[in-house]
Amino acid sequence: MISIGIDLGGTNIAVGVVEETGHIIGRAVRPTGAQRPCEQVIFDMAQTVRDAVENAGKDVRDIHSIGCGVPGIYDEESGMVLFCTNLGWRDVPLRSEMAKYFNASFYCDNDATVAALAEAKAGKSVNVRSSVLLTLGTGIGAGIVLDGKVFSGSHGVAGEFGHFMYCAGGELCTCGKRGCFERYASATALIRIGCEAALRHRESVLRDLTPNQMNARAVVDAARAGDAAGVEAFDEYTTHLSNGIVTVIDFLDPEMILLGGGVSAAGDFLLDPVRAKVERNKFYTSRPHAAIELAALGNDAGIIGAAMLGRQ
Repeated sequence: MISIGIDLGGTNIAVGVVEETGHIIGRAVRPTGAQRPCEQVIFDMAQTVRDAVENAGKDVRDIHSIGCGVPGIYDEESGMVLFCTNLGWRDVPLRSEMAKYFNASFYCDNDATVAALAEAKAGKSVNVRSSVLLTLGTGIGAGIVLDGKVFSGSHGVAGEFGHFMYCAGGELCTCGKRGCFERYASATALIRIGCEAALRHRESVLRDLTPNQMNARAVVDAARAGDAAGVEAFDEYTTHLSNGIVTVIDFLDPEMILLGGGVSAAGDFLLDPVRAKVERNKFYTSRPHAAIELAALGNDAGIIGAAMLGRQ
């Protein structure tokens, strides 16, 4: 029997046939076409599952379970995606719609949550009892795993660390609030901070970049090269990120905190200052705290974690 993982995004539907070890033995992908009615998107999800199963040399009758990660909120009791901004979905009966195509158990959760589960089952946090994954991309996604199982809270919204109130009255967030953590510690935030720093340093290489060239990697590269604006921006960014991590430590005290997403590609250049600032600012100075590491599975985490939902 095989497990299927679906990573449902606003751009693509990515599906994998996943072994118990987390190894993907067959894949398929097609555009989401998020502007279409949900029934059409779900039909394409089913077709992509069939393609992945065929590519793995398996039969749909071999499917034990299907898991899906969505960029939104899923209600396990009703089987409905309650809210998903990227797809424009509200109260979509995903489980019952998928049951039209497959006679298999169906599971679903937030995409960052399933990525955290993937790391716990087949990635960096294997054999770690409690872990938190922070994905540093356009926004900040987060997932919590406790004793090998995802923790989504009583109402399915646990782990929305990107939207905890970090700075009252601060930067306007896409969610409508001001001062959300992701406005200070996401890749988008790093770009904004880099642009602001470049205005203060006329000699900075960042001032010469076009809007298309100005991205998080450009700021990191400038900081590595010793560019004054880059160094200043990256220092401010890692301060914000470490402050948020200290909050997670004070609140949950996990064994490990993983950093994923685009900014994590900076590797040790990111980890070193973040670890040092967390050490300086943690509340219990005499106690150990969560290990801060890089996530290991990259873009495959969504597929692997979704498949693992049926193996918890």
